[in-house]
Amino acid sequence: MDKYLDKYAARLAHYGPLAARILLAQVFIVSGFGKWKAFAATAAFMANLGLPAAQSLLVLTIALELGGGILLVLGWQARALALAFFVFTFLTAVVVHPFWSAEAQNLGGQLNNFMKNLAIMGGMLYVVIHGPGPLSLGGSQRNAPHVPQNKKR
Repeated sequence: MDKYLDKYAARLAHYGPLAARILLAQVFIVSGFGKWKAFAATAAFMANLGLPAAQSLLVLTIALELGGGILLVLGWQARALALAFFVFTFLTAVVVHPFWSAEAQNLGGQLNNFMKNLAIMGGMLYVVIHGPGPLSLGGSQRNAPHVPQNKKR
């Protein structure tokens, strides 16, 4: 299996980061569009969760999901955007999907959504560490920063 993967490693290294950014960002772009289309209902949902200034918070959420999602696909400021999405996704998991306090009939769905958010956070963390990759507008961020290795003395 490794020989097979090695054969395609160069292509994967070139196109894979773009594919990963598209797959990560599409979740937020679609969600942001849905929130924009159902603004009043979404604001009411957020207010019912006890979030302060739900409408203002919703505008910021839509801006991050739509604008940030598109910019993540393009690879512009991808590392900073991935960090913002990492924090946003963690907060969403804790506030919107608290499976630990869910009623029995909602436990499975809440746990599934919480775990999905953790998986998205993993993808975003990878972008934060390794950058957007070669097919991106993030010219100065194309390569991950050099992390010195501990040398044995």
